[in-house]
Amino acid sequence: MSPSWSTSSHVSVLLEETMKALAVQPGGRYIDCTLGGGGHALSILERSSPGGQLLGVDADPEAIKAARTRLEAYQDSTLIVNENFANLQAICIKYDFVPVHGILFDLGLSSLQLNGDGRGFSFQREASLDMRFNPSQDITAADIVNNSFEAELAYLIRTYGEEGYSRCIARHIVRERPIKSTLHLARTIERAIGRRRGKIHPATKTFQALRIVVNRELENLEVALKQAIDLLGPEGRLVVISYHSLEDRIVKRFLQQEAKGCICPPGTPVCICGHKARLRLINKRVITPSESEIELNPRSRSARLRAAERVITEDDCDATAEVASVFAEVEARAWRRPALLKKLEMVFLAA
Repeated sequence: MSPSWSTSSHVSVLLEETMKALAVQPGGRYIDCTLGGGGHALSILERSSPGGQLLGVDADPEAIKAARTRLEAYQDSTLIVNENFANLQAICIKYDFVPVHGILFDLGLSSLQLNGDGRGFSFQREASLDMRFNPSQDITAADIVNNSFEAELAYLIRTYGEEGYSRCIARHIVRERPIKSTLHLARTIERAIGRRRGKIHPATKTFQALRIVVNRELENLEVALKQAIDLLGPEGRLVVISYHSLEDRIVKRFLQQEAKGCICPPGTPVCICGHKARLRLINKRVITPSESEIELNPRSRSARLRAAERVITEDDCDATAEVASVFAEVEARAWRRPALLKKLEMVFLAA
């Protein structure tokens, strides 16, 4: 493993708040959908011991290598998969890892990626304009920067970077092409809009937009959230940490909608949607890092944590006598017992 991928510099954001929101308990079964450097995963394994199990998923093969090293002491309790979380349900069925007690999405770039292996996630060092989480993906940031029409490029930067100077930036990029490195792109953006005052570099929003488009981050998040609900067992927790308004908006709307009953348009005299609440919001107000955490880890300043708990009804599966028996035991909060976990597993796989 490259020295740049050492986990020693990786700091997990909102660690204590995340563990509390997940309600990690001994014997639980958890999924970390964005394994990264393994910081959150390690804490989950420590707190779910004895008997805890973890499925760690990450699209980045370098992150997988780093996490394997960090979680080595718990290798018998850990399953690590190099996959995109957009395929979460298929992964869980393949590895017989359903239902689960908690699912975590930490959507930020890890310090390992920002400081790491020259794939162009950071504008602070020279690297190729790649930005792919997984090298097997087809499209790179260089492809978008150098091959898009000016109007298309401006649209992407405005939509996915929320950059008000998108047209000016796109115009300068087209004039400067071909652009092949991170610093070349960052300098081009600086020339386009100048060195603005504030906490963020003028290239921040454009780099965000390119990374999101290259990795289809928003589309994959929407797909994965829908799958996550169906994988949670009774009172299972879904926790999401987002870092910019586009992600947080998707998460907030999804959780709020799934916590409602009827979602018919206002004014509909009789409910025709048949929608039933499948989640209960844990924190109605978003959780943010403390001042002390931001001081220790400035990259945490934009983190936003939202959490919800799975509400299970008999409508989630056929109301057979066997299912009714399982849910009666669940109500006694006993489903961490291996025998009952196996029963629930059969119910979920049959649904």
